[in-house]
Amino acid sequence: MRGLKALAVVAVLLGSPAVAAAQTAPDPAGDWRGTLRAGAIKLRVAMHLGATSTFDSVDQGALGLPARMTTEGRRVSVAVDKVGVFEGELSEDGKALTGMLKQGQASTPLSFERGAFSSSHRPQTPTAPFPYASEEVGYDNPQRPGVHLAGTLTVPAGAGPFPAVLLITGSGVQDRDETIFEHKPFLVLADYLTRRGIAVLRVDDRGMGGSTGASLSDTTADFATDVEAGIRWLKARHEIDGKRIGLLGHSEGGEIAPLVASKDKSVAFVVLWAGQGVTGADVVVEQVRAIALASGGTPAQADQSAKAQRSLMDALLKAPPGEAARPAVIANFAERGAPSPAEGTIRQLTTPWYRHFIAYDPRPALRALKIPVLALLGGKDVQVTPGQNMPALRDALRANRKAKVIELPGLNHMFQTAKTGGADEYGEIEETIAPEALKVIGDWIVGTTAH
Repeated sequence: MRGLKALAVVAVLLGSPAVAAAQTAPDPAGDWRGTLRAGAIKLRVAMHLGATSTFDSVDQGALGLPARMTTEGRRVSVAVDKVGVFEGELSEDGKALTGMLKQGQASTPLSFERGAFSSSHRPQTPTAPFPYASEEVGYDNPQRPGVHLAGTLTVPAGAGPFPAVLLITGSGVQDRDETIFEHKPFLVLADYLTRRGIAVLRVDDRGMGGSTGASLSDTTADFATDVEAGIRWLKARHEIDGKRIGLLGHSEGGEIAPLVASKDKSVAFVVLWAGQGVTGADVVVEQVRAIALASGGTPAQADQSAKAQRSLMDALLKAPPGEAARPAVIANFAERGAPSPAEGTIRQLTTPWYRHFIAYDPRPALRALKIPVLALLGGKDVQVTPGQNMPALRDALRANRKAKVIELPGLNHMFQTAKTGGADEYGEIEETIAPEALKVIGDWIVGTTAH
């Protein structure tokens, strides 16, 4: 679901100033590694400090972010462009750096140790040379001035024209490969499909990589216009068969694909990868329950968590949109006897994106589809659970004889073979996409687009 848009943080100044300390303090220059805990997810972050400094969110694939370091004695401050500020204190031996990472008013403890992360083993990540053409591309969204999309088009060897699929990322700001925990699922998927004769376009989200035009007011409906621009661009390419262009959306992308296809009758097919069949509010409530169980909670504890989340969703949907919902959020936490929400939590819950997400019902768009549809859910997905979403997807698509809804047993939200399905496993699993999931997707698209 919605990913971290930034790993930011201003912190508390630790220690006491002393001129003498500045003379004896260890040099903070060098490589530093740490782990940021964001709910159930652990994200590796790194700093490379010196005259020129950079910051990495390793597991999100955001590497080499420009940073500026300042020091005072053993106190170290690192300002990261488009992220925020880390402020901490060096240990006396200079081997540890402890402080806070803060975005707005929300603070998160963060500690670093010297050293760089070793690369995780990701055996499915494809490497050159490739038996197909790969081209860096870009185009504008004419419906949204200032939005330029950058991506990669892979085209099979041969004469063409070829069928094509446009990949649509999940929530949060994602790069074209949908990189997370050094996994690159969209790169793996594009490589697999292109080797099977399908051209693939994958694109950086607004504000990521080479794409521009991100705004705090963006919603899922805005991102749908980027997909529409991608379809128009593909139709103009001579290698692409304009009558055989489809969409494949992961998670939030599984909302966007039907929304676009229900309006654009030129879309030839749709693949939903962990796409939801109910409102965002319903998804979040069940997600809270499933995550609690996957984390070892009892059914009673999971039910209580889900009940609290339902109460919050109802309060938000009844409140006015935007900043005007702030009193409703604060009151809801107080009524439940919960600790007052952090400022960062309030801001996230009152964004236009979140309001649109919890209110949006994908079923009208799904019912409008008359084209081939493949909806896939992982049997151990705790983010878009099959128990809740499969019946809803089947019901919404029941009039479409070209639609298939399939559960893939044992797979999580990323379509990895999983033990619990919890998000804490994503980075620990070496597999990027289960081979059986790739085959189901590939066989279906090849069969659907065959002349």
